[in-house]
Amino acid sequence: MLQIGICRLLLFKVKPQIYLWLAISIFGAANSVTRKLTEIGARHFQNDRNPISLCNVLFVGNLCALLVLLIIYRRQIQPAMLKRLSRREWLGLIVVSTLAGAIAPSLIFQALAVTNVNTVVFLGRLEPPLTLLLSIWLLSERVNFWEILGASIAFTGVISIIFLFPILQGVNNISLMLGMGEIFTIAAAVALATATILGKLTLSRVSLGIYSIFRTAWGTVIFFFAALLLYGRGHFMDVFSPFLWEWMLVYGSIIVVLGQTFWIAGLRATSISEASLVSSFTPIAGILAAYFILGEVPTLAQYMGGSVIVMGVFLSQIGIRQKASIRAATRNASIQKQQEIESNMGFKGI
Repeated sequence: MLQIGICRLLLFKVKPQIYLWLAISIFGAANSVTRKLTEIGARHFQNDRNPISLCNVLFVGNLCALLVLLIIYRRQIQPAMLKRLSRREWLGLIVVSTLAGAIAPSLIFQALAVTNVNTVVFLGRLEPPLTLLLSIWLLSERVNFWEILGASIAFTGVISIIFLFPILQGVNNISLMLGMGEIFTIAAAVALATATILGKLTLSRVSLGIYSIFRTAWGTVIFFFAALLLYGRGHFMDVFSPFLWEWMLVYGSIIVVLGQTFWIAGLRATSISEASLVSSFTPIAGILAAYFILGEVPTLAQYMGGSVIVMGVFLSQIGIRQKASIRAATRNASIQKQQEIESNMGFKGI
């Protein structure tokens, strides 16, 4: 009890913004850490299999995240609260959780298997402009000039990365400009943007705790059975490997437990504009992590397109802060606000 009390005391003394910065630093490193773990596993094959495969990392990482979320949101998953959900809300939870909790992470992991981390980081920035476009088209959402300008510039940066690199390499065939890694990353961005819009349409009355727990649990179950269907019963044979769990304790403790704990602690005590501004630095954290952990250096096309993306992100922040001032800097307690912020972040390791 004394240790818990000391931890809580320290937690309250730290400024909420520091929690957000710590979380963004951890989430930004998620792609690189995942790739590094699979490389370590590839050097320690067991029965001709990589014990730290991408599927094992995603599956075990989600289990760790689920445990953390159950502890944090245990008061929100009472039977009485679950009974209040309508059929429409349950259907919304299932569809959104399938897209954001299973399909999108699986596509990102597949992309990491066939392309470099920087490509995943940069092309993942396609999600915020897509979300904004769908919000205007399907929800008739009001957006200001700076949001539209920023999203347009960021989208231009993503497109320039896709087409500029092959051109610089002397490739003129458009069909050769997109590899499977780029296609998987773009598909993941589309899935996440769609999930955000559906969440706004159907989950306005669902608590953040129920949504977070259901998304993680349902996404894990769907991913597990989909992997068995696609790859066979033996695909998760190494999920209980001691070698895997030695490294997953590190991954789970830092990327999942600390990352989620810092993120939720900061999200609860800051305004949407503050959280959105901090989350916009995730791509920069991802690039730095790729360099220091994997030794990946951005290509000329990524430097050029990435600079345009960063410019667009910061212009968007002007519009978001203007909105926040109109809303009197409300706190981030809803699913819609969390999804809006997370669209700036990309992959978080789960």
